[in-house]
Amino acid sequence: MGRSQPNIIVTGTPGVGKSSHCELIAQTTGLKHLSINQVVKDKGCYDGYDDELKTWIVDDDKLLDEIEEDVMKGGYIIDWHVCDVFPKSWIDLVVVLRADSTILYDRLKSRNYPEEKLQENLDAEIMQVILEEALESYDEEIVVELQSDNTEEIDSNVERIDSWLKQWKLDHPDGV
Repeated sequence: MGRSQPNIIVTGTPGVGKSSHCELIAQTTGLKHLSINQVVKDKGCYDGYDDELKTWIVDDDKLLDEIEEDVMKGGYIIDWHVCDVFPKSWIDLVVVLRADSTILYDRLKSRNYPEEKLQENLDAEIMQVILEEALESYDEEIVVELQSDNTEEIDSNVERIDSWLKQWKLDHPDGV
């Protein structure tokens, strides 16, 4: 069975605004916000907990098995800091959010991240780790990098994604 709606990944370093974007995109477009962090916690898609970094150790296979049936129907905005675990055939657009390192530092500090986790995430953002993973995992033409430093940029990004969705529907009247 084909998908009549696209699936979009919104990814980026923790603190760049993924969840805020996803909630607004869902409100604007009617697509469903799929928070992978919530699925991992609710459905037990983990192998343990890293006490030092204060994070679940995700079991990618369990996670994919848990969401596959729903995602294959289409219409999801997948919200997670990792994108390369999702099969290419599931995804129509990959949005990599970026934030200025000083803004990101303040956002992560306000979450009370342990210093090691805070530094690891800042390094990942500066080194463009998630952008590189997206470009290595998906066709370059479906990967888009957007800045997310303030409310105006978030609003502009949501408008841009909404425009993309409208064009996708015109280009795929029979789905994929």
